[in-house]
Amino acid sequence: MATETLYDIWAKRNPKFETRFEESLLRLFTDYGVGSSELTSAKGKTFGAGYELYIYAFFVGLYTDKKRELTGDTKVLGQPIQYWGNLDSKKFRKAYPRLREYIFTSLIAKTDLDLIALEKGEITERKAVDYLIDTMEQYANYGFYTIEDKMKDNPNYFYKNTGFLDMILDLVQPTNVDEDIEEL
Repeated sequence: MATETLYDIWAKRNPKFETRFEESLLRLFTDYGVGSSELTSAKGKTFGAGYELYIYAFFVGLYTDKKRELTGDTKVLGQPIQYWGNLDSKKFRKAYPRLREYIFTSLIAKTDLDLIALEKGEITERKAVDYLIDTMEQYANYGFYTIEDKMKDNPNYFYKNTGFLDMILDLVQPTNVDEDIEEL
């Protein structure tokens, strides 16, 4: 029998989120809690499963390199990471298993995890995955707060076709093009 990798152990986990975001974000923009549905776009949902918004929130936190501890009531998202984006859908969506690998790789890079201590057996694989999941939850939590703040500033922001795209582009594109041109 093959030994499980750190990735395999991580992928079996189901990250938590603050329950305050269940109604205000997850149920608003996803089919969270209702299972797979082909009616997502008909109901005005931007995302399908709840984990899709979770992934988005994670990248908001990662791209800003900001984390926020989970506080108050929390609950697990509902599906282990290994199943996130693993199926093609009838809505012309393709499976995206590589995205899980990118998330894992970024967590390895951004988590204060001593891989040599892990290799020597000084910390367990479970403890190492606890660190990775904690980092993931904190980045996603920051992202959820950022999305919520954007909605407070402009309640219609995410109801335009490019709302979620615009938010990510603002994080990855230079803020002042003139300054970048002068540096060249």
